[in-house]
Amino acid sequence: MAFLELKGLTKRFGEVTAVEDFDLSVERGEFVSLLGPSGCGKTTTLQMIAGFEQPTAGSIVLEGRDLVGVKARDRGIGIVFQSYALFPHMTVAENVAFGLEMRKVAPAERRRRVEEVLALVHLEPQRDRYPRAMSGGQRQRVALARALVIEPEILLLDEPLSNLDAKLREEMQLELRGIQQRMGVTTVLVTHDQTEAMALSDRIAVMQHGRLVQVAGPLEAYEHPRSDFVSSFLGKTNRLEGRIVESGPERCRVAVGELLLGAPPPPGAAAPGDGRVIVSVRPEKIEFRPAGDGLLDGSVAARIFLGDHWLYQVETPLGLLLVIRQNSGPAEVDSGGRVGLAWDAAQVRLLPFEEVA
Repeated sequence: MAFLELKGLTKRFGEVTAVEDFDLSVERGEFVSLLGPSGCGKTTTLQMIAGFEQPTAGSIVLEGRDLVGVKARDRGIGIVFQSYALFPHMTVAENVAFGLEMRKVAPAERRRRVEEVLALVHLEPQRDRYPRAMSGGQRQRVALARALVIEPEILLLDEPLSNLDAKLREEMQLELRGIQQRMGVTTVLVTHDQTEAMALSDRIAVMQHGRLVQVAGPLEAYEHPRSDFVSSFLGKTNRLEGRIVESGPERCRVAVGELLLGAPPPPGAAAPGDGRVIVSVRPEKIEFRPAGDGLLDGSVAARIFLGDHWLYQVETPLGLLLVIRQNSGPAEVDSGGRVGLAWDAAQVRLLPFEEVA
């Protein structure tokens, strides 16, 4: 049995279904992210685990104990909110100690645990400061320390890094992952940031319209999405509509306009009756070739320099295609330049056809 099991978890608010028939197992010490766009039900799922919302149906089982009906304070769960929710009139040490005081932990033990967790998050020199005198990253560490000091069975993170600037967010991702691994605490993160989910997680649970649509490791979810939605949501992709003209157990042939491509078959299922599929090719999988020496030719419509890579828009007979090229010096092709585009057939993903909403 998994450490945490969500079975058939459902939450309705009147006629609106926020989460529907949600099943997820989390192992002890695992870091799992609930990833999806706004309104997909991920925060509601986290709130049900925490005990702030009661499920309409389903169960939340922690080490064989059903938590449904158990009060939030009795669940042994640590939570870090997006706003950090620190007490402005308390010092760092007092904020961290608050949960222990509520649990009536003896003063000596309380001091010991506070000092240990402040050392863990590198805040010993700031123990007597107030939150208003601290940076966003430091306040985030205080909130994390307060959640960890109670030695929770599960740590819940509700978009804890979303208020930080991009550079600090990357630094805190490394810090957070390192702390989680050192503590070995089972962690569930809610985020809409695909990069954050892939950087931090052992597994990603992708949600759409209140349902779980794929659970996989970051590399597996990115390289082998099970749906058009997952492919498009997890990073950039080139989405083309195609038609299967020949299907085999290991290889298909698909027509995209006048272009005929080889590709692995769609995940787990035959193509729809009319053979329509979505053809997905990641921008970094596409190579530049001399014009006339690729699968198709195109003209560079725009390019953006992003430091470690260039992002190109290339106008082709199939429409605009994105191409990512690593920065190895000067830009390879200027705007307006003609190029050939090529990619390995193994990098093509055929996905069940979905109409764009």
